[in-house]
Amino acid sequence: MPDPDPQAEEFVVLLARHERMLGAYVMTMVPQPADADDILQESKVVMWRAFAQFTPGTSFAAWSRKVCFHQVLTFRKRRHRDRLDFSDTFIEAVAGELEQADEHLGRRAQALHGCLAKLSPDHRQVLELRYHEGLELEAMSARLGRTTTALYRLLSRLRQSLHGCITQSLIVVPHES
Repeated sequence: MPDPDPQAEEFVVLLARHERMLGAYVMTMVPQPADADDILQESKVVMWRAFAQFTPGTSFAAWSRKVCFHQVLTFRKRRHRDRLDFSDTFIEAVAGELEQADEHLGRRAQALHGCLAKLSPDHRQVLELRYHEGLELEAMSARLGRTTTALYRLLSRLRQSLHGCITQSLIVVPHES
């Protein structure tokens, strides 16, 4: 059996990681879900064909959103007579808002990473079991030797602590001029 193409493998991994975000992105600009699905499928084909032009280390999310954006515009040109068609200005405004939202989510993800690093290894393990491995409280209880009630309370405290830490990390302190 031949070795898999590393570039194809990288594309599949990146696309899988961003597919939900891309679907939501296209859905915000196209009123009909079936049309959005078609555009997303066309976008994936375009991305696959153009993946050699993607620069590793840059933002796949930004690159793939740009491909989807252009596919939405292409779709709109084909369907120009549709009364429910959004204006180009509206589409550009939505795309801009989504870019800003993505930047905000990126900052929140960085803040979360920093806040997780401040936790004790035991607390990180509890969060890892729950959110990365997807274990239910009963399975966690058996693995960690703690009651489900204690784990429920600990998870609640950890979520509150992380929320506070992230919020604090994102506060921009104004500097004096």
